[in-house]
Amino acid sequence: MSLRRPLLVLAVGALALAGLGLRDWPVDRSRAAAFVNRTLGAYGLSLSADGPATFRLLPLPRLDLSRIRLAATGGAALAAGEHLAVEIDPFGIVTGGNPVGGVRLDTAWLSPDEAAWSPPLSRLRQGLGNGLAPPRLSLAGARIGDDGLARDLTLDVSWPLWGGGMSAKASLVWRGVPARLSLTRLRAADLLEGRRSPFAAEVTWQDGSLALDGTLAPEAGAEAPATFAGRARFETRSLADTLAWVGRDAPLAPLAGAFSAEGTFETQGRAVSWPTLRIVTGNATLEGAGAFSLGAIERPRLSVQATLAADQLDFGPITGAVMRMFDAGAAPVALAPLLRGDLDLRMSASEGRIGPLAVGDLAASVLVRGTAVEVALNRARLKGGVLKARLTLAQGADPAETDMRLQGGFDQVDLGGVMSALGGSRWVTGPLQGQFLLDSRARDAAGLVARMGGRASVAIEGGSLAGLDLADVIHRNGHVAPGALARRNGRTGFERAQVVMRFTDGVGEITEADLRGAGVAATLRGQVSLPDQRLDMVAVLSPRTVGEGGRTIRIGIAGPWDALTAQGARGDADDSGARTPGEGQGVGVLHMPAALDLPGAARAYTP
Repeated sequence: MSLRRPLLVLAVGALALAGLGLRDWPVDRSRAAAFVNRTLGAYGLSLSADGPATFRLLPLPRLDLSRIRLAATGGAALAAGEHLAVEIDPFGIVTGGNPVGGVRLDTAWLSPDEAAWSPPLSRLRQGLGNGLAPPRLSLAGARIGDDGLARDLTLDVSWPLWGGGMSAKASLVWRGVPARLSLTRLRAADLLEGRRSPFAAEVTWQDGSLALDGTLAPEAGAEAPATFAGRARFETRSLADTLAWVGRDAPLAPLAGAFSAEGTFETQGRAVSWPTLRIVTGNATLEGAGAFSLGAIERPRLSVQATLAADQLDFGPITGAVMRMFDAGAAPVALAPLLRGDLDLRMSASEGRIGPLAVGDLAASVLVRGTAVEVALNRARLKGGVLKARLTLAQGADPAETDMRLQGGFDQVDLGGVMSALGGSRWVTGPLQGQFLLDSRARDAAGLVARMGGRASVAIEGGSLAGLDLADVIHRNGHVAPGALARRNGRTGFERAQVVMRFTDGVGEITEADLRGAGVAATLRGQVSLPDQRLDMVAVLSPRTVGEGGRTIRIGIAGPWDALTAQGARGDADDSGARTPGEGQGVGVLHMPAALDLPGAARAYTP
């Protein structure tokens, strides 16, 4: 007999068996649920089903149940779903082991109650300690709770049968932002035996990522949670947005933009120490060490400490953001968004930049405590001199109000070099020294300027005015020699020049201002208005030589900071400033040289 007929019969039979094996056969749902509960019962779980149940033989035996409900034995519901697929393990049935090889739940609702999940998780740990590997778990289209915070959850957790580490992959939409998570190399058996286990974890979302690689030590008791150690890398395009997304607060978070941190870490309870830390924010790179604490569980509050150093720090972006706030005028200055945590940050740099100004040997600190923010420039070298300053912002009795206090001083700073760096001409040269103390209280940026009060004083020893000879101006009755300003060949040397101003409600009154040179003396009286950005002053020039007699020249300087004009007039030596600018014998207009105009770079950093 030909072999073709038996082969044909076998092929037809195989196809028939395959067809039968791929078919879904209806089964009694109560018996199907009882079969699954034999496995779930070991973890303190109970399954019930309200829909039909089917069984399929190929490619692997599988049991399907519809409209299921999963609960802790005798407890509240933990999960509910439209479809549950249970993969049956023939090897487990033959050997008397776990007959369920994998569980997949589709379109599920998961309880957000952590306490309700605690008993099953405890039973899971006990089973792992006894060498019982749980089934592979898969979720698709799940959501956690009913508040919409977590949805579209896809999860795949596998447990190796012989050694190795467990692996888990998940994706979900958390607070409207898609994210992916992965966990590998975790050895649950080592943890249950009290040994450290390696692990690697990664979280990615549209604005950043977090990667951890290290070891995990098991819990030593209720008061000593598990500890982590290893290396971490965190980066985000917007730190403020990321913190809001995860539901965490941090001090000064609204001021942060792109941010990354990398280094070694170790946890101790709710505190994390960073023996080595590298931070990149904006175009600055800082290295050092730090630590942060999440605070008590019942009252979580982030507390951050760090000591960092950099080759170069650029404060331009922060200064620019503050200046834009003052330009807006009505921008609120309430501190509440900045006080959501504690911060103790110490920074140092070989070089720092504030816009066009370069400073060296910089040491600064930022302190956020309770209801106050303190920013201190503890030391900085500026154009051959030393600069120190401290800004304190405190929340007032009305949380919408902010108390501001700015104080500092500088010594032996090359004023000509500063003016040149700001884009202006070096029309005043000499070593500048001075101090200032200003305070204010308001609800918005414009109010802080309008209510400014305090005192400021500056002095120059052995300086000069370049491009203008004041003695020649007096000799010419207030006129400047033709072409002198263009040639800039005039010069007025002086032994000392000083200005003392007292501010009240944003207006600075010049209480003392004089200049003493070899052939000329000058005094200055008037006001500086910070809210209006305007000067209204009178300069009185008088000769210090006998041949010039007792005549004086009065020059009125007025106008906006970026468009100053001067009007000159001759007066008597004893008129004590009784005449207004422009009175007396006409001497024409003494136009301010372009050098006296405030440089654009400086205007960008004035309120």
